Amino acid sequence: MGSVWRAWDERARRHVALKVLGQHSSALLARFVREQAVRVRHPHVVAPHGWAAEDDLVVLAMELVPGGSVADLLREHGPLDAGTAGLLCEQLLMGLSAVHAAGLVHRDVKPANLLLEATGTGPPHLRLGDFGLAAPIADRRFTTVPGAIGTDGYMAPEQARGAPPEPTQDLYAVGRVVLEMITGLPPSRQRAPDHEALPSHPLRPLVERLLVPDPEQRLATADAALRLLRRLPVPAAAGPPVPDRLGPPPRGRRTSWAGAAAPVDWPAWVAVVALLGVVAGCLWVLLGWTP
Repeated sequence: MGSVWRAWDERARRHVALKVLGQHSSALLARFVREQAVRVRHPHVVAPHGWAAEDDLVVLAMELVPGGSVADLLREHGPLDAGTAGLLCEQLLMGLSAVHAAGLVHRDVKPANLLLEATGTGPPHLRLGDFGLAAPIADRRFTTVPGAIGTDGYMAPEQARGAPPEPTQDLYAVGRVVLEMITGLPPSRQRAPDHEALPSHPLRPLVERLLVPDPEQRLATADAALRLLRRLPVPAAAGPPVPDRLGPPPRGRRTSWAGAAAPVDWPAWVAVVALLGVVAGCLWVLLGWTP
């Protein structure tokens, strides 16, 4: 959609993530309208909390999540242990439960949209982001037929056929994500049938119930998936650390609302103030001013 900047929010007095739209077509502006309308507040969801526009510049402000994404974790470390995959899946389902309770379907659940807090060697903390394709449940106005709305490989079969938005479509995507976390393979490289990739794996029963092609036979809600997950013998998470990928903001710099860093040259300001003081003192003597 464009670029994302770390910016300083003057009103909230904190750093935020600012998504700046690139050259925007009507389709891109439609995504912007959808995303800025999402106001889900949940520990495992990161949604916009403000927006601004000036001429052709359009921006969305949201919480800053500095640990990268699950896609980064998989690219750098390969398959995740069962405990870490199970914990991330649990947090994703908790976030989706809140999204669905708000009457929305995300429609683009994939590793790149699963952001991570920078927890270091502690347990990972997932935040579901990017609501540019979100739509009200079963709202046909947000459906294009023929045509698919989502990301290839993660879309449920009925979603790829242009069916109206339903929560079960997000749950199918969760199954794809879990399978990718466990195998390290994207959907295009996963074997079929899918469950053959997980012989005797603790998360296999959940994956099987999520990747059912028929939405009527699939797990119906995120809460139902959570109940099943919590009954499985999943070990404790022992996954890789999640570092702060951004680091501290540059010292001696402030960030404008549009995300452009503006330098603050403190030595120069000190010199200017000192010079003004000298000039004032000279005028005081030359003009014979007295206190």
